[in-house]
Amino acid sequence: MPRKSASGVQLSIVVPLFNEAGTIEELTRRLTAVLFLIGRRSEIVYVDDGSSDGTAEALEVLAARYPHVRAIRLARNYGQTAALAAGFDAAAGEVIVAMDGDLQHAPEEIPKLLAKLDEGYDIVSGWREQRVDNLWTRRVPSKIANWLMAKLSGVSLHDFGTTFKAYRAPVIKRIRLYGDLHRFIPALASWGGARIAEVPIANIPRPQSASHYGLSRTWRVAADLVTVRFLLRYVTRPLHFFGPVGFAAMAAGMLGLGWVFLTKLLTGAPVFLAHGPLLLLSAVFVQAGVVLVGLGLLAELLTRIYMDGRRRRIYTVARREPALQTWSAERPSRARLRSGVLQ
Repeated sequence: MPRKSASGVQLSIVVPLFNEAGTIEELTRRLTAVLFLIGRRSEIVYVDDGSSDGTAEALEVLAARYPHVRAIRLARNYGQTAALAAGFDAAAGEVIVAMDGDLQHAPEEIPKLLAKLDEGYDIVSGWREQRVDNLWTRRVPSKIANWLMAKLSGVSLHDFGTTFKAYRAPVIKRIRLYGDLHRFIPALASWGGARIAEVPIANIPRPQSASHYGLSRTWRVAADLVTVRFLLRYVTRPLHFFGPVGFAAMAAGMLGLGWVFLTKLLTGAPVFLAHGPLLLLSAVFVQAGVVLVGLGLLAELLTRIYMDGRRRRIYTVARREPALQTWSAERPSRARLRSGVLQ
């Protein structure tokens, strides 16, 4: 059982919304019933991400009817990552559960996530084991993307894409989200030593409307995957990323230039006419190598400035034992020394 926060809230449900006026009332009713059965002091934090279908007005009515419902309205549509970040910042509970507002996530499965979290994990992710989406436009791309995410991040999850996850508040609140990085939260948290698990959940078809996402997001996911890979492995040592590529390019360029000039010395042939493309390519490789190494050095300097200026640590403390008693400057008496006790 998690301890109560300063506000007394133990559990926060964060739900980002975009044009979900048709489902929000039923979702609130079902969430309220589940939270009553859980028996923890809870709140529901709805984040309206610039909806235009009456979601904001529906939230005002629900917030007035239910004392445990809080509504946050963003100035415009920022995207799901920003809406989740706003909800996480506003949540007061020691445990935070995030879920979609379109009823694809069953509120009745929240106790399953919490039970797994109580086993000692920091993040519990839902796993849509039996997908009901379209095979070629959703399931196959999702399977490939999840496999790549697991391999590149080192986090063995089957389903990175679902929003349905339970977090310990200190873990999720120290992760800064931007872009579309919400699907990579487990990978980002693993860098800080978070313990992560997953439980199977039902994949329910959207009861109201079509999904807001499609194949167009594939390239954004791929770009974010590269970003996460860089953050996990090279954020504190960027020269290790740029350096090998830069030195390899310089070496290839120098070999090409050496071969051209050696041919000129040995044969006297007009190499600028016979090997002009190779000469040009070698020069480009050398220049690219110098630029990459220089970029790596510049990134190293920026990393040092960022870390030192904000006094950020490159580690996360999981637990700190009580401090040891300090030694007294007073010389111990002979009686204490004979007894083997220092006070």
